[in-house]
Amino acid sequence: MRIYNLTDNDDAAIVAQQGIFQVMEWKRDFSVTYGSAMDAYYASEMNVRRRQLVCNLNGKTGAVVQAGAMQWTVGHVEVTTGVKGVGDFIGKLARGAVTNESAVKPEYHGNGVVVLEPTYRHVLLLDPSQMGGAITVNDGLFYACETTIQQHAVMVSRPSAMMAGGEGLFNTVVTGPGKILLQTMPVSGVAAALAPFFNTGSK
Repeated sequence: MRIYNLTDNDDAAIVAQQGIFQVMEWKRDFSVTYGSAMDAYYASEMNVRRRQLVCNLNGKTGAVVQAGAMQWTVGHVEVTTGVKGVGDFIGKLARGAVTNESAVKPEYHGNGVVVLEPTYRHVLLLDPSQMGGAITVNDGLFYACETTIQQHAVMVSRPSAMMAGGEGLFNTVVTGPGKILLQTMPVSGVAAALAPFFNTGSK
């Protein structure tokens, strides 16, 4: 199976790559209308560009994706809920209720490619094993991960810090071997400045 005009496109570049994941950035956006062309041009000049996640499934490692993020797939790809019984479903439902994330995230398995919807957020490709073995994820930042990653909710240890920071009472903690991707909001240029340090994959 070969996909043409995607990662081999002159208008796109792979800015990070680890495991089964590739973060693709579009240098130019041709899917614009006459009325939005000027905004798209100046956004590109300011390095505000669309990014997409490409999941290269190899028959061994699958991908867990935030609900509603998938755009298209090709190859022998199967999608499941990842729910392993009633207890697991109740646990995921409870975790989703306290962390404001999807209770059930689709899991993709097989041999093929899964491409997610374009986003203007910065995509961070991380490995928990290189960051103390666990990463605490704030509400709404989870994007995708390998199926070897485990997720659970933890309560914020200091409610006073929660109130001062405007955060929720629970956060998601991801552990285990594998790769995880987060989406960060490009506010005040902070995410843009930090993105190169977190894109630890080969370019």
